[in-house]
Amino acid sequence: MSNPNKRKGDAAELEIARILTELTGMPVRRKLGAGRADDEGDLEGLPDTVVQVAAWKDALAAVREKPHGAEQQRLNAQAELAVTFVKLSRAGWRAVMTPEQFAAWVRRAL
Repeated sequence: MSNPNKRKGDAAELEIARILTELTGMPVRRKLGAGRADDEGDLEGLPDTVVQVAAWKDALAAVREKPHGAEQQRLNAQAELAVTFVKLSRAGWRAVMTPEQFAAWVRRAL
């Protein structure tokens, strides 16, 4: 049986995949093999986009650390965009990006 943190992480990824599928109409699903040196994100299905998911007890630490991990995953995947979804205890999920990641989204939108 997997450890509680792995189960929590798996559940978080499934939740965000469901939410993104509903909101975008695109089939988003979990990727296998997370944690490898050549990790390319937690989810797939959004074109040219790496998605990182964090449901940490310390959400502020996730906000500080995970977008940088998503950036490395973006480079690994040779993708244009990266976003991190962080679970806030009562407030639900939030999309978090570095300024550079946000600027890439803006450039893509224009």
